[in-house]
Amino acid sequence: MYGPKERRMRRIFRSDGKTLIVAMDHAGGMGVVPGLDNPGKTIELVLAGGADVIMTTYGVATRFAEQIGTAGLILRVDGGTSMLAKERGSMSLIYNALDALRIGADGVVAMGFPGSVYEAETLPYLSLLVSECREWNLPVLAEMLPGGFEDPAHWWTPENIGHACRIGAELGVDFVKTQYSGDVESFRRIVDTTYVPIVVLGGGKIKTETDLLTVVYDAMQAGAKGVAIGRNIYQHPSPEKMTRAIAAIIHDGATVKQAEKALR
Repeated sequence: MYGPKERRMRRIFRSDGKTLIVAMDHAGGMGVVPGLDNPGKTIELVLAGGADVIMTTYGVATRFAEQIGTAGLILRVDGGTSMLAKERGSMSLIYNALDALRIGADGVVAMGFPGSVYEAETLPYLSLLVSECREWNLPVLAEMLPGGFEDPAHWWTPENIGHACRIGAELGVDFVKTQYSGDVESFRRIVDTTYVPIVVLGGGKIKTETDLLTVVYDAMQAGAKGVAIGRNIYQHPSPEKMTRAIAAIIHDGATVKQAEKALR
């Protein structure tokens, strides 16, 4: 059956079933972030480069609606903490499905941190979000990260990433954003045991352009349905070119060397 939810999913995923999401939600907790000084300009650049979706905050989504235009829009609906806090607590839901629908969002995104000290807060509010969004046919993207950001070297193993992704699927999310496990074989197992689409996050600043494109290429070879990358796109000297290079891998099946031509 084809209905409102399916139409919204098709605004996120192209007809090939894949997507390039540019994450621009970091300033919601970090304040002024290099590369997001002028959100409108950055949005124009990444869309010109072939981005399919802008994932961002309520403020950017409403103030820069003209620049977003007909692109897909995913609203960050959890937060409530900032880098300025002396002691940071758990995030919580700060917007709901109706808030997202009022501004024309095609989906919402929230965190899920299995194993984290904040597990008892994030997983229940993620479940409530799934329940609410089902009533309104609104897709839910969950950022499923084992242990959250507490100790990535310890927590972000292939096995733990796989557990986290499966937990997201079991809670009813429509697709999952997670860390690439580091190699094609282990990530393919994660994809195979998670029965909803997976998109790969960009994480912290990656050392080289080739390293980033290799992560994207390998993830796609393992069965990922796309990426949700922020800083490694909007902090690049040419966000448009980097977006175009990543889009070539995702939608055109380009190799890393072929994609690198878009950076010249």
